Amino acid sequence: MSHCTSLYREVSETCWPIVYSPKYNIKFLGLEKLHPFDVEKWGRVVHLLKEGNFLSDVMIVEAQEVSEEDLKVAHTEQYLRKLKCSFSVAKIIEMLPIAFIPNFLVQRTVLRPLRFQTGGTIMAGKLAVDYGWAINIGGGFHHCSGSRGGRFCIYADITLCIKFLFERVAGISRVTIIDLDAHQGNGHETDFLDDSRVYIMDVYNYHIYPYDSIAKRAIRQMVELDWNTEDEEYLEKVKEHLEMALDEWLPHLVIYNAGTDIMVGDPLGGLSVSPEGIVMRDELVFRTVRKYGVPILMVTSGGYQKQTARVIADSILNLYSMGLIRMIL
Repeated sequence: MSHCTSLYREVSETCWPIVYSPKYNIKFLGLEKLHPFDVEKWGRVVHLLKEGNFLSDVMIVEAQEVSEEDLKVAHTEQYLRKLKCSFSVAKIIEMLPIAFIPNFLVQRTVLRPLRFQTGGTIMAGKLAVDYGWAINIGGGFHHCSGSRGGRFCIYADITLCIKFLFERVAGISRVTIIDLDAHQGNGHETDFLDDSRVYIMDVYNYHIYPYDSIAKRAIRQMVELDWNTEDEEYLEKVKEHLEMALDEWLPHLVIYNAGTDIMVGDPLGGLSVSPEGIVMRDELVFRTVRKYGVPILMVTSGGYQKQTARVIADSILNLYSMGLIRMIL
């Protein structure tokens, strides 16, 4: 029997299926500057979308914080207990000074924003089913599984989103994950290793973290890229394998992990896709998935340059101008 949750709820008629909260953004005594991740990029994206006359506050679905009971749908109690130790959190997010901060402060200033983003992904999954598409301006913590976090991924939002859908939404029993972050999505791959209801396509730089050979066994369409792969090769491979994936196994929903760390100059991704190439990639994914008549949820995942927010915003504006995201009920 499903537990009670506040994450699935009715939304205002003025809302589009775009989920965000100002509580996504992390500010922690300046320590956030020690990590390459732009921990305010989500707010920057929303600001740029407002500047572009696309988004207003009344259109945004306000994300809710995921509860401990919600988290237990995917996470082990042992893992959740570990997060009550600042040293454990410091190891996962790779910021050693966090180990010396009282855990109540770590919970409030670091983990709580990530719990809001996780709640946002879960809600966006339901919205995608209802509206045909949804975007969480956050989430995509694809290195986190139910029992282990890594690389700033504390909560398994993709796994949680899928498990909520399977448990609570009639007619949803087949989900495809299209993971186009520069890194292998070993978290959700670990969680669905033996689950035939989930099909995974992963396109990543095989020279970089996480080198998870066990999790690779869950990937049905695997594209391993070399250093400095550029636009033409990248887009050709995404197009070819995306169509193969959807032809082989038509899902009830696609979860699209739209990492921007594939961008040229990213310190962790090691690829060389241009900002324009990322906009083209996202258009290609939405256009292809919508052609197959499948709802799609986009989460923003990794990206470690200040211009990342601009690229995400430009991509969403392009999806709108191309008619790939619009309000038709």
